[in-house]
Amino acid sequence: MLASNWSATPLVCDWRGVTCGSRHRRVTALNISNLGLTGTIPPQLGNLSFLMSLDMSGNNFYGELPHELIRFIPPSISNMSKLETLNLQVNSLQGAIPMEIGKLKKLKRILLDYNQFSGSLPLQMFNIFALEMIAFQGNSLSGSLSSSICARLQGLSWLDLSHNELSGMIPASLSKCSKLRVLGLSYNNFSGVMPEEVGNLTALQELYLGDNNLIGVIPEGFGNLTALKRLYLRSSNLIGTILALEF
Repeated sequence: MLASNWSATPLVCDWRGVTCGSRHRRVTALNISNLGLTGTIPPQLGNLSFLMSLDMSGNNFYGELPHELIRFIPPSISNMSKLETLNLQVNSLQGAIPMEIGKLKKLKRILLDYNQFSGSLPLQMFNIFALEMIAFQGNSLSGSLSSSICARLQGLSWLDLSHNELSGMIPASLSKCSKLRVLGLSYNNFSGVMPEEVGNLTALQELYLGDNNLIGVIPEGFGNLTALKRLYLRSSNLIGTILALEF
């Protein structure tokens, strides 16, 4: 269906899933989600230097994420990249998440859920001031969660790293992401005590910490999470009660 539509007209801006800007008629958005597509992601997508939104979720793309896709334009002017949304959920992509992702300075939302990405989280990603959503659930990511994760991500409202292989302690510095509404860290190998500072995340609506190796007492600060609607602590070794919360 997509092939016949794209070959029916030479005008790219009339192709299915393609959105162009009104001024220069350059491709600004590409949505080819849930079309049953398969194969590797073509590196030529990196030539779409005006692209602001890329949604290729719900297909069966496999292989590694092309470096050309992340770079988009030459490194010398990489700070001018316009991409705001990168959605590659529910494919079969694998390999490490490229460190070049830190060059996408306008990126607000990155969704890589349910792929086969491995390796550690690229530290360069945590320098993107504009980031609002990081959704990496259901991969094979490993390593620890950097204590500097929230140093520059003041606008981050969604962080979901559930169902991976992350380990180490949950950093107290997560409290600096004061706008977090969703924090998903369940089904990993996090250990140690739950930092009291999590109680400072008063905007939290959903908190998932279960199925880790956490120990100790549930912090009293959890009682400050009055906006909380969902809390998942199952299969951890936390003890104690949570006061002043109503669900």
